[in-house]
Amino acid sequence: MKGSRITALGLVAAAGLWIASGHLLPHESAESRAAIRTGNGEAKPLFRVAAIDTKVIPHGRKLTIPGRTEADKRVTVTARTGGVLTELRVKRGTWVKAGDIIAVLSDDARTAHLDQARALVTQRETELDAKRKLIAMGTMPKLDLVNLETQLKVAEATLAAAEAERDRGVVRAPWPGVVNDVSVEVGQAAFSFAGREIAQIVALDPMLAVVEVTERKLAGIKVGDRAEVRLVTGESASGRIRFVAKTASQTTRTYRVEVELANPDGAIPDGITAEVSVPMAKVPATRVPRSALTISSNGDVGVRTVGEDGTVGFARIDVIEDEQAYMWVAGIPDGTQVIVQGQDFVREGQKVDAVAASAVTAIAK
Repeated sequence: MKGSRITALGLVAAAGLWIASGHLLPHESAESRAAIRTGNGEAKPLFRVAAIDTKVIPHGRKLTIPGRTEADKRVTVTARTGGVLTELRVKRGTWVKAGDIIAVLSDDARTAHLDQARALVTQRETELDAKRKLIAMGTMPKLDLVNLETQLKVAEATLAAAEAERDRGVVRAPWPGVVNDVSVEVGQAAFSFAGREIAQIVALDPMLAVVEVTERKLAGIKVGDRAEVRLVTGESASGRIRFVAKTASQTTRTYRVEVELANPDGAIPDGITAEVSVPMAKVPATRVPRSALTISSNGDVGVRTVGEDGTVGFARIDVIEDEQAYMWVAGIPDGTQVIVQGQDFVREGQKVDAVAASAVTAIAK
């Protein structure tokens, strides 16, 4: 009995000493354990990102606007007199020069009226010459000379009208172009053929590229500036701005801009979709990959940067020009390192391991 009591007292004493040792003896803290691990092994590596050096340079912007091609001139040729259509010398697709004959109408006594007018002029001239001598000799009053001269002028006017009527029977092209449509056939006639549509002619040289520009972008466009035009077919052409509207469209509130393109062979068709690029004034900008753009915690669009000490920052940007793979932006200080790989996995103020973009793909190690 005495031995069991001694054993119990010994156990109680041992437990008390063990509890007291936690307060009296030095113990290992969390900081000391971290220090031991730091001393014994390597620290956790920083997140690695790829960055590029940027430079601010003057960039010539381009305003690119969708539009269409449009023929410089378009006219529907009509008959100006009556008769039957006896000749039709063109068809769809025929190229004509200024003055080429398109159609011929029946004579309908126009030649006879012309011959009659010529004969009358000859008669009046002969009478005037004969009686002028008599008036000079004093055998006829001078008042008759005025009457004879008036009669001659009336005859000459009648001759001019007859010649004009004869010319109306031959329909000619007003300027060079291509016949786009023919709306009559040989043998057709009406009660009065005057005013009847015969053919439609379109002038393809020069060709126009027409775009509609908003009021905010109109200030940088001037008559005489060069512009590049890219057709939907893949072909390109270069021309100059020849017209900038001063009045906005009532429906779209945009301004019409015309670019004149040389088209001597008619290779550029009328009404095809086109994209017009107009150079704008140069502005300071930085070229960065499109993939580098990200959104900050505040919702701003920009790029993440990295300082010399490896701290991540953010630069809000304004887009100057958008290209296929790159963008020209403003808002990035000159010489800034922009993160182009791994920018979506880090935050502002974080320390990172930045390397050149060509050296590594951003990964976490």
